[in-house]
Amino acid sequence: MRKAIVFSYIMPIFSLMLLFNLDIKAQESSKTIPSNLKWSERMAFSIMERHPQAWQIDNHETPKWDYKIGMILTAYEKLYTKTGNQQYHNYIKEYADTLINDSGAFQNFNPEDHNIDFINAGKILFGLYDKTKEQKYRIALRTLRNQFTDYPRTPSGGFWHKKIYPNQMWLDGLYMGQPFYARFNAEFEKGDKLNDVAHQFELLHDHTLDRKTGLFFHAYDESKQMAWANKETGTAPHIWLRALGWYGMALVDALDYFPNNHPKRKELIHYLNELTIAVTQYQDASGLWYQIPNMPTSEGNYLEASGSSMLIYAIAKGVHKGYLPIEFEKVALKGFDGLITKLIRVDNNGEVHITQVCKSAGLGGNPYRDGSYKYYMSEKVMTDNSHGLGAFLLAAIELDK
Repeated sequence: MRKAIVFSYIMPIFSLMLLFNLDIKAQESSKTIPSNLKWSERMAFSIMERHPQAWQIDNHETPKWDYKIGMILTAYEKLYTKTGNQQYHNYIKEYADTLINDSGAFQNFNPEDHNIDFINAGKILFGLYDKTKEQKYRIALRTLRNQFTDYPRTPSGGFWHKKIYPNQMWLDGLYMGQPFYARFNAEFEKGDKLNDVAHQFELLHDHTLDRKTGLFFHAYDESKQMAWANKETGTAPHIWLRALGWYGMALVDALDYFPNNHPKRKELIHYLNELTIAVTQYQDASGLWYQIPNMPTSEGNYLEASGSSMLIYAIAKGVHKGYLPIEFEKVALKGFDGLITKLIRVDNNGEVHITQVCKSAGLGGNPYRDGSYKYYMSEKVMTDNSHGLGAFLLAAIELDK
């Protein structure tokens, strides 16, 4: 009888202790991200909360050297420089160390693949090498630089987008390759290849510019053999917002490595002004841009987050660097306000999400992507896709929001 009485007292106490411990664990697993931080850090902490290892972004099941994660970590590097928060540096370094071994070799890399997307994440290696002086990063940088030595080119000297896309140049590829190529060449090779970098922009500018809108078609096929290519010009059928974003970001980032006296610098700055004037004409009243920016009223078209963020970053940086007139700052600010009011969602715990991100888009391949309006509308629209995360971070950091 006495044991039963003691037990009846102990059980409620034990239950209370168990509930208390569970409550502590629940609080620990649901950290609140302060709303008084800048949008850049709120998003950065949100990404790390969802994906403790950077390779897990986009819910990857295994580590992969990925151009989209490279864009995100380029933004983390900027945050680390601004704040000195070691968490940002660690997040970058853990990713690199997962994919690069102690000898400087990349996991699952075949140099014969010649895929320009593979180059982009290499931009994080410059900072890692500068900070640590670990030779594996320098070796990995050289491996990526060597890709350009025998990379397949069009007859006019343009880098193919990928080996599997012969004689095709996509606006996307400018961002993937040229800022890295320009930086490596400027820092380690005395800038002797900057004319080659500029030539890539010249080719895509001259072949993809749409004279009617001032905007740029997604890509062109120099051979004019692809079913999606215009038989007279070789251009893709449509203007795609994110391709314009890749182009703008490539310009402002590559220009970092063109000295003031370089003969091609003014030309690239002119291209940036040309792009900015054109896209400003197609900016929606919300401040954002449509997936197909010159067809805003067409059925199914939508305000797209990643391309809008990219243009905001490119325009803001262009103004801050003195490449663009100061009045374009308001275009970038209007765009960022549109992102926050229309496409950013914040959970009760302060975690930030970006909505209406086109998951992916391209041309050719299998299944075949024909570049039609219907095709661009058919691609999945995602929340927290890495294209949107990285571009938003860059825009928020550049505007110091």
